[in-house]
Amino acid sequence: MARTYDFMLGGGHNFAVDRAVGAQIEHAMPGLRDAARVNRAFLGRAVRFMTGHGIRQFLDLGSGIPTVANVHEVAQAQDPDCRVVYVDRDPVAVAHSELLLAGNDRAAIVQADMRDPEKILDSAEVRGLLDLGEPLGLLMLLMLHWVPDESDPLALVGRYASALAPGSFLAITHVTGDHQGENLEEATDVIKESRSPDQVTLRTHAQVSALFAGFELVEPGLAGCGEWRPSGPADISDAAAMNMLVYAGIGRKS
Repeated sequence: MARTYDFMLGGGHNFAVDRAVGAQIEHAMPGLRDAARVNRAFLGRAVRFMTGHGIRQFLDLGSGIPTVANVHEVAQAQDPDCRVVYVDRDPVAVAHSELLLAGNDRAAIVQADMRDPEKILDSAEVRGLLDLGEPLGLLMLLMLHWVPDESDPLALVGRYASALAPGSFLAITHVTGDHQGENLEEATDVIKESRSPDQVTLRTHAQVSALFAGFELVEPGLAGCGEWRPSGPADISDAAAMNMLVYAGIGRKS
């Protein structure tokens, strides 16, 4: 799905099978590419918000295929000393990230599954670049809806949260069915039929809010991705439904 998301964003790091799945999903739910763009725009706002509150180190879980406005590009534009560690399990995403980051001694990538926080937090890349004794920005964007209920996403977030210093921030975006109808069901059926190991679990506003346990949500709280502090037309979609397909929020650990 990392490569399908790249296709949705107009990237070139994907295969024919990824494009076929992406086209089928978009046929089932027109405007989905716009929703992907809106989510990507939130990433930039989230990183700038965090750097504006003193964060200089980031851990991006499920970073996917490198495209424009990556976390390190946004953060280092604010302060060149910012450090970033990306995590993805997809070998194509990791290989392209390694090429992109070559020569950048303040950014690295770990090939790992986000469901193994101990491995990630103890990796040479995290230990070499990040100081877990200081506040950091943890990004879990479009990731937790791939974690089924039986894998206990709330406990998973808690395992990461327990390793974070007070003053750290957590950003989450998560697909919801609260504002969608049959089109979303048809789109998720396409993913099921693709036999992808990644399957979507839709969650409600209350369920996504619960993932921020131990964090205080900053204003405007958990909102539609396109409605979380948009700074201009590029941050939102003309289709109201695409602004609300994904919930977005940022919490601060006290």
